[in-house]
Amino acid sequence: MVEVSERLSFFASLFMVDKNPKLGMWLLFITIFLLSVIVYKLGFAKKLPLLKSVIIYLFLGVGCTVLTFLGIFLPVAEGLVVASLILIIYKVRLHQSKNEEANS
Repeated sequence: MVEVSERLSFFASLFMVDKNPKLGMWLLFITIFLLSVIVYKLGFAKKLPLLKSVIIYLFLGVGCTVLTFLGIFLPVAEGLVVASLILIIYKVRLHQSKNEEANS
């Protein structure tokens, strides 16, 4: 028989969702929400008015509640970490190429 703690994703086991579910789920939610905000800002965000931005972040938070429940056993947060790293590398390279183009 497979133990539940062996099937947890990295972040779920890091936050000990199986031993302290209330705190672990909140920490997992906050992690997924922050990583989702980073991915959104780096990859998809446009300059919007304040009310539209609040609505987008509200819906992002609602979506992250579903992702938190999936993130217990699936690598949701880990995928967001990889996506944010790829977008960070892309933005740095884009900035470097724009600086080189402006200098020449």
